[in-house]
Amino acid sequence: MSPEQGVTPQRPASPQDQPVEQQPVVLSTNSPAALKVGTQQIIPKNLASEIKVTNKANSQNVETSKRVLKVRSMVENLSVPLVADDEEEAEGDLDSPGTLRRGLRSTSYRRAVVSGVDFDSSSNFKKKNRMSQPILKAVVEDKEKFSSLGRIKKKMLKGQGTFDGEENAVLYQNYKEKALDIDSDEESEPREQKSDEKIVFHYKPLRSTWSQLSVVKKNGLSEGISQEERKRQEAIFEVISSEHSYLLSLEILIRMFKNSRELSLTMTKTESHHLFSNITDVYEASKKFFKELEARHQNNIFIDDISDIVEKHTSSTFDPYVKYCTNEVYQQRTLQKLLATNPAFKEVLSRIESHEDCRNLPMISFLILPMQRVTRLPLLMDTICQKTPKNSPKYENCKQALKEVSKLVRLCNEGARKMERTEMMYTINSQLEFKIKPFPLVSSSRWLVKRGELTAYVEDTGLFSKRTSKQQVYFFLFNDVLIITKKKSEESYNVTDYSLRDQLVVQQCDNEDLTSSPVKNASTMLYSRQSSAAHLFRLAVLSNHAGEKVEMLLGTETQSDRARWITALGQDRDGQKTDRTTLTQVEIIRTYTAKQSDELSLQVADVVLVYQKVNDGWYEGERLRDGERGWFPMECAKEITCRATIDKNMERMGRLLGLETNV
Repeated sequence: MSPEQGVTPQRPASPQDQPVEQQPVVLSTNSPAALKVGTQQIIPKNLASEIKVTNKANSQNVETSKRVLKVRSMVENLSVPLVADDEEEAEGDLDSPGTLRRGLRSTSYRRAVVSGVDFDSSSNFKKKNRMSQPILKAVVEDKEKFSSLGRIKKKMLKGQGTFDGEENAVLYQNYKEKALDIDSDEESEPREQKSDEKIVFHYKPLRSTWSQLSVVKKNGLSEGISQEERKRQEAIFEVISSEHSYLLSLEILIRMFKNSRELSLTMTKTESHHLFSNITDVYEASKKFFKELEARHQNNIFIDDISDIVEKHTSSTFDPYVKYCTNEVYQQRTLQKLLATNPAFKEVLSRIESHEDCRNLPMISFLILPMQRVTRLPLLMDTICQKTPKNSPKYENCKQALKEVSKLVRLCNEGARKMERTEMMYTINSQLEFKIKPFPLVSSSRWLVKRGELTAYVEDTGLFSKRTSKQQVYFFLFNDVLIITKKKSEESYNVTDYSLRDQLVVQQCDNEDLTSSPVKNASTMLYSRQSSAAHLFRLAVLSNHAGEKVEMLLGTETQSDRARWITALGQDRDGQKTDRTTLTQVEIIRTYTAKQSDELSLQVADVVLVYQKVNDGWYEGERLRDGERGWFPMECAKEITCRATIDKNMERMGRLLGLETNV
């Protein structure tokens, strides 16, 4: 067999197969997959560089002076189903731009769009092209072998850390944990390559996975273990690599913003404290955590477990997170005030944000990172738990670590919520003027559920006739009491009535039912005046402040407003008894920040169980990671339809919240 024949794919030789060295290198825009959807496609500018075509041998309508784009991304044949694991996206020899790929999901394109990574460096590519045929190997479960291989590389790793170098300097704002991808658990076997597939260039991935580490590849560690164990190693490594990315972002926050003398001169010490709180303590806690994680990674590339490290730090070292998250309400308020009233602060801040070290990211994206990180840790640990055999001691260790992380998240949420509720309670109490017997509003066990203006339809009795009029009322609904007021100004309300919440009975009211309304002429008035409050419901107060029964017909401007008020006033929490496995699940595709008390703040990749869907574009749902319920826009979410994914999400919710499910 000649050397040329030794590198060709294993198939019967034919005349056209002989000149292997002339195998054409096809640009991704000219690949069979791209041609199926058209040759003119919009691509990000940072994925391309201009080159001149000088190919004389193949002159298929190509002029020598024509400039084309060389796209550095992987393009897969559309005839291959896109069901491969994200983790398999960049496996294999990254030094071989001619490596043939099989069954990959093209997330590389999506990640490149948002990463802002410099692709101009040519050091990532070698000048040679070669065909690479996958080698099938038997699965080996000899853990001793891989432990010894990890120790072989121990000396090499020391002094040359995995996370050293700028190529891994991905800020946490741009870091996408695969554990947050609801499809990351899909499995796929390599598929046979079709004969018409060509070689395409691909760029160096945004960050390394465990399988991409040079030590792992050179020793064949990922090829000699089961797919589940490889995914477990990837999940463990992701905790370490994401902590490193998070640490880099915190360092920039402290160095560029907190320690900026120019910025500190534009505000008071109190404002600076509210803005940055104890971020230095949070950084030091993260530094200790990462140092211990990295030490274990350096000790053995095949990591047995990190549950003990996670449990240790979340139960003790991470106390600063609770204090930082508790300060969140002051932080946001201070930043908004400074941006609105302090031109000097705004100017200096804008200049710092435009510095290359900040990657043009706003300061607020750095300030919210501790809360984001602490809420993502349970999902990362749950992924490790999911990939760990349930009959092994490591599974119980992982569950214990997950329990401690979930406890930390609850403490952070409660701290932030308690501070916000207390502030809101004192503010509202100062704005209320009681024209009736005063009600002691301020209480540590009371919080605002919903507030807003509604239209009340009232029957006025005259000397010779009766007529229906409408009045604007403003409700403050707390967890245990309803305060009914009339709005005087944005900061002043006259209290006209109040009732304990358990004395309220609410019912939806359709227009055709108005004839039975206690307000007899409401129907005529609604249709004649084209009232904006056409979405009606009834509220019966069984006992008000004077012990009397009061019936009210109320209207809202939108259908979703009516649904939200009925849910809030009726204490509709039947979801605790609902079989969650029957509920629709949605994945959040756009970050949403709650603007009202009954809304739910959501991060990209959050999974939410939907309890209500209103036609004008709102969901009421329960956040999977912590069980919080609230409303959010439909446009921020997409429905999950894969049955296997839905079942796995319910299993995850059971582990995170300790719920009994039917899965």
